[in-house]
Order: sequence, then structure tokens, then C-alpha cells
Amino acid sequence: MSKGKIGFDNDKYLKMQSEHIRERIHSFGGKLYLEFGGKLYDDYHASRVLPGFKPDSKLQMLLQLKDEAEIVIVINAGDIEKNKIRGDLGITYDVDVIRLYNVFTKIGLYVSSVVLTQYEGQRSADAFRKRLEALGIRVYNHYPINGYPSNLELIMSDEGYGKNDYIETTRRLVVITAPGPGSGKMATCLSQLYHENKRGIDAGYAKFETFPIWNLPLRHPVNLAYEAATSDLNDVNMIDPYHLDAYGKTTVNYNRDVEIFPVLNAMFERIFGKSPYKSPTDMGVNMAGNCIVDDDAVCEAAREEIIRRYYVALCGRKKGKTSDDEIYKLELLMNQAGVTTADRKCVAAALEREQQTGAPAAAMELPDGTIITGKTSNLLGAVSALLLNALKHFGGIDDEVLMMSPEVIEPIQDLKINHFGSSNPCLHTDETLIALAICATTDPNAKKAVDQLEKLRGCEVHSTVILSAVDERTFKRLGVNLTCEPKFS
Repeated sequence: MSKGKIGFDNDKYLKMQSEHIRERIHSFGGKLYLEFGGKLYDDYHASRVLPGFKPDSKLQMLLQLKDEAEIVIVINAGDIEKNKIRGDLGITYDVDVIRLYNVFTKIGLYVSSVVLTQYEGQRSADAFRKRLEALGIRVYNHYPINGYPSNLELIMSDEGYGKNDYIETTRRLVVITAPGPGSGKMATCLSQLYHENKRGIDAGYAKFETFPIWNLPLRHPVNLAYEAATSDLNDVNMIDPYHLDAYGKTTVNYNRDVEIFPVLNAMFERIFGKSPYKSPTDMGVNMAGNCIVDDDAVCEAAREEIIRRYYVALCGRKKGKTSDDEIYKLELLMNQAGVTTADRKCVAAALEREQQTGAPAAAMELPDGTIITGKTSNLLGAVSALLLNALKHFGGIDDEVLMMSPEVIEPIQDLKINHFGSSNPCLHTDETLIALAICATTDPNAKKAVDQLEKLRGCEVHSTVILSAVDERTFKRLGVNLTCEPKFS
């Protein structure tokens, strides 16, 4: 049983990854545009499937290059107009651009500008530009190009990339990142290569995408978990045929990069005279596969992730947000990974507790395999009770000890029902933890319980009903991996 074991060497990754990027910069004569796919700042998917990978690892890696790196954040002007929301954080893309700017700047990384891609005079984009400029941030416009990406004659002309604003950069490494997919990162990089070449400046392009991991097998659970994570985008992992043809070596990439490679290759040939790459795999700089130190641990973590994604999709279908096709794809991936929902131990425990009590229940699996359960009561919801029971377990506090008396809980219930108009008197997880923190000022047991909160990170929880957004957010902040049965309370 490898649950809870470290499977990834984060320190080795930081060193190896930064060195590899420096080598790529040098190979292009001293300037590199690096497209950062996925999440640069809070990659929780990677930390779940590669135990030991820290959510901010990529950011820490960039800090090792901070004196030679600058960041350009790109956002699609159409996404601003549509108020597109980043699903994991529940904030719009434009708000996330400012959040990312603040995060990067605060830790000492240099953000040189923001690019509005697909700009067509959208009023909301203009308003956002003014907001950024008021913060002292430089803003550039990139425009739609008819027939992109196939019409190379137009793209590689003054009416194509040449029409875009030239982004003024000063450092050797220019990291192009965005709040989400479809923002125009690759097009921004290629536009800059066009402009740099016209100015006689040597510059190159590379791609940093953590998944799929190119030097793991196609059907490795970590790569299957990536397909599960992007099931709504219809991404498919595949053998890179160009790499196989050029080098006789089998590597893994995904369909979009393989499909676009002939076009990219033609663009490189027009810019450089000769393409620097023979395959999509060649373009990548990801070293994550070389830093896996326990394959069993990462395989188990990845299989767990696939099951979690399946439950998320089931609940999404119940809410009318997920298609049957996505469910079918996830079922196929579970079959390929050799897992079923029965492999998620907290599921059976939660369902059994619900059957015993006749009311919604929840269960938690701790890193050592211990199962904790929680039931619905007149005072607490099942997941709130579960949290308290888990904190008692971690703190060595007897089950019979009452950490919050009814005298503490009932005034909160009165406030919810009689003043806030809630129909559910049971305390949500955030209300429970706030009440516990208040009790901790006078009760040593409550204080001991609060001190255990960090130990919840990485625990697995299953609820027999779909939870409220408030409870979901609380578990996310605690670092707990949550799934729910696809039914409403």
C-alpha cells in the first residue's frame, strides 16, 4: 500500500528543470519565449497525481531564473467580454489576470506586460485596459487573423503577425502564461518571433506543459489522469508520430500539439529559414518524468484522481453541466486504469453510514488508511461532524468529549434561520470551524483540535449527497480531496 508515500523528488525537479530551460535559452542564441501550459501558480492536479510535487513548484522553479526571466500574461479579449470564469477558483479571467500579476510581483518575479489577444475593440476589453494602465501595467493588442492557423501567407505578413503590437521585452527568458486555455499563448509567442526576426534579434520558442508526461508510457496512470482532467476538452494522449519517425523513439504528446505541428513547422521555416524542431516532443522542456522516484506511489495517486474526476463528472451531469459523452470517456479511462469506484475506500464507508442512520453521511480516509465517518445531527451536517471527528482522531481526543456545546451552536442556528433566511439549521463546515476556533480560546481540547487542521491536507473524503458550494470551498482550502454521490440532499 503506497498511499501517503512520496513519489516525486521536488528538489531534483526544481534544479533539473531550471537547468534545462537555461540550456534551451542558450541553444537559441540567448532569448527564449516559453509558453507555459496549465497552471503556473497553483497546480493542484500535479500535486495530487505526483505526490511530492508542490502546487507552486513551477513558480519556485521560475524563482531560480528570476534575474533572467520576465512574465507576459495574455488574455483573450472575447473572454473578457463573455465574463469567462475560471472553474476552480470561481473568478473571471480578467480578475484572475490581476490576481496572477499580484502573486508574481509579490514573490519577486517581474511581470512586464499584459496582452489582449483577439482584440476587436470590445468595450469591456477597453475598460480592462484602462484598469491595468491605472495600476501601471503596460498593455498590448493582438488582433484576429483570417484563416488562422492555415493561411500562412497572411499570417506571416505585415497584415498578419506584423499588425500585432510588438511586445517590448528586456530579459533572456520571456514566460507567456494565461488564466486559462484558449487565451492565445502560442500565437503570442509566434507573433513575437516574427517581430524579433524582422528586427534581427535571435529568439526561439519552447513549450512547458507538465502533462501528458512525454517519457512515460501512453497508458501510464499519470497520463490517463491527465486525459480524465481534460475530458471536457476532448484532449487525447497519443504517440508522437513525428518523434517516432525522426528518432525511432516512442514518446507521448496530445492530439492538439500533434495536429498543429505541421503548421508550426512551416511557420518556423518561414521565420528561421529552417525549423529547429523535428517533433512536438522536441518543443517541450518538461523534466517532470525524470523526477519520479516511486512509480507505485504516483500510479496509485493517479488512479485515485481518475475516480475523483469520474465523481465530479457524475455530479456535473446531475447539475446539468456535464454531457453523457464525458461520462462515457471517464468510464473508459477507469477501465484502462483498472479501477472502479469500489477502489475509493471512503465511498463504501460513507454509504454504509448513511444506510445505518437513514440520513446523509460522509467518510474520510486518512493517509495511514484509517477510516473516519460523520453523520447528520440536529446541530451539524454530516461533513461538519466528520471534520470534528477527524480532528479529534488526529489530536488523540476521546470521541465522547464535546468540543462545542449546544450553547455555542444554537445562537448560530438562530442567526441562520431567523435572520439570514436559511432553511437548513445544521452548521456548514466553515461555520463549524469558526465556532471551534472561538471555543479554542477557553477550551484546551478545542485548541488541540484546531492545531490539527494542517493534518487534513491530502485526506480523501466522500459525501453521500452533493455538498453546498460553501462546503466544497472549505474542503478545497483545507487541501482535502472531496467526492460526492450524484444526488441532492
